[in-house]
Amino acid sequence: MIGVENAYPVGLDLSRIEEFHSRGARYMSLAHNGHSQFADSNTGERDGEWLHNGLSELGRQAIAEMNRLGIMVDVSHPSRDAIMQMLDISRAPVIASHSSARALNDVSRNLDDEQLLRIRDAGGVVQTVAFSGYLNSEKNEAFLAARNALYEELSDELGFQILNRSALAALDMSGQDVYQQNMARLRQLAQSRMAEVVGQAPPVDVADFVDHIDYLVQLIGLDHVGISSDFDGGGGVEGWNDASETFNVTLELVRRGYSEQEIHKLWSDNLLRVLDEVQRVAAEIQGVTR
Repeated sequence: MIGVENAYPVGLDLSRIEEFHSRGARYMSLAHNGHSQFADSNTGERDGEWLHNGLSELGRQAIAEMNRLGIMVDVSHPSRDAIMQMLDISRAPVIASHSSARALNDVSRNLDDEQLLRIRDAGGVVQTVAFSGYLNSEKNEAFLAARNALYEELSDELGFQILNRSALAALDMSGQDVYQQNMARLRQLAQSRMAEVVGQAPPVDVADFVDHIDYLVQLIGLDHVGISSDFDGGGGVEGWNDASETFNVTLELVRRGYSEQEIHKLWSDNLLRVLDEVQRVAAEIQGVTR
């Protein structure tokens, strides 16, 4: 399913939303990791600075246009106020394409209980995200500190310096190639000692991920919960770091007593139900008989 994770490229021309729809987009978020012309982002919580105190007037118009076209409104990145306002005005259910429970891990990208219940009441779906820092920040930070300490030790032995993202971007292409080759060597050497790191600070794993699924199911009901990897956005946990390990999530759900039908709903049926409802509402707005 094609999604537009940040509506910023729409600019000020709402007709572009229909263009994206014609190209196959079926869900869209009005902001990402920064405020847009449509909505504030959750990142405003860092400094308390907001552009719109939720949605702009253009953002409200964009919600109406998404409802008209049959594009699911995705609330995973906008601010809390923006999300609540979207729920107030959207005629169709909304989704959180990749968000976890704030009650279990208090970060701005997760949804609090009031938000979760509002999404449920609107018939929407929240897709728990396998992003370590959103599932258990404390556990993840401890693991990263232990792993990075090992990486620093090995980089000293190999005679090169580990760079941050901005320093890496400042290198020319040949410099970046050499750096990536050195990092590949480092990671290969680190593999033989990762047991030390894990013993000291275990990484966030599939069990931590399914803890969030359990919480959401208990709070808002299984019909309103889904699953997201977010592999292309930094997601992945121990046991589910790529698509080849997907069975491990299903296995953990089976261990916790979920039935085959319930697992079907979590993996896809709930989201597809919302898509059907969003398209039904669009047909109603357009006056089309379905």
